[in-house]
Amino acid sequence: MLKLPFAALGLAALATAALAHGDVAPQPVNTDALPDVGEEWLTENPYRGQEAEVWQAAIDIGGSGYTQNCARCHGLGGVSGGLAPDLRYLEAEEMGDEWFVERFRTGYTQNGITKMPAFGELLGQKAAWAIRTYLETRPDDGALDEATGRLLEIRDELTALASGGGGDAAALQAELSEIAQGVETGSGAPVADSAPYRAASLIGGAQPDFAGAAEALTVGLSAAH
Repeated sequence: MLKLPFAALGLAALATAALAHGDVAPQPVNTDALPDVGEEWLTENPYRGQEAEVWQAAIDIGGSGYTQNCARCHGLGGVSGGLAPDLRYLEAEEMGDEWFVERFRTGYTQNGITKMPAFGELLGQKAAWAIRTYLETRPDDGALDEATGRLLEIRDELTALASGGGGDAAALQAELSEIAQGVETGSGAPVADSAPYRAASLIGGAQPDFAGAAEALTVGLSAAH
């Protein structure tokens, strides 16, 4: 897929996006699980490159915040229907961070009419960067297509393991991790929060959750299609 600079994409879509945005009342986002980032607004995502626990918490919190406050216009899972910019393709670099946080803080108005509300004061900086982290880790369109058949087979094997059946859990975890490493993000971020990534994480610990991993694949593959 050809990826245009997001600033150009955003400018090209603003006239149309204005029709999609409404005067939406921001919904609060619980960010207590995230480390503080200070009062002064940053220009670079502080949760990018953090240890896995913080990074995953930012994605989970950001996903919830996005669904409550942004999906109405920008699409579920970040997948735009075309009326508003597809935020998955905002580059995962400082320039993209600056564009995102400025729009998040101040919103967007046209001819005195609010097309996108200002979220900054109401939701705060931690929520902003959590949503940014969620968006930049979204898999690119079609990123799981080639692996879908095998992932469905792995899902069935995980379901069998959850029911007490046999199977090589370590081999499945290694294969899921390998597939996850090959999943590209729309933003260019190095790691995608994909279905195989989630499944591999769920069965990689001391207490593997085979049923949860199978469900993660089912939900993730369904969303991808």
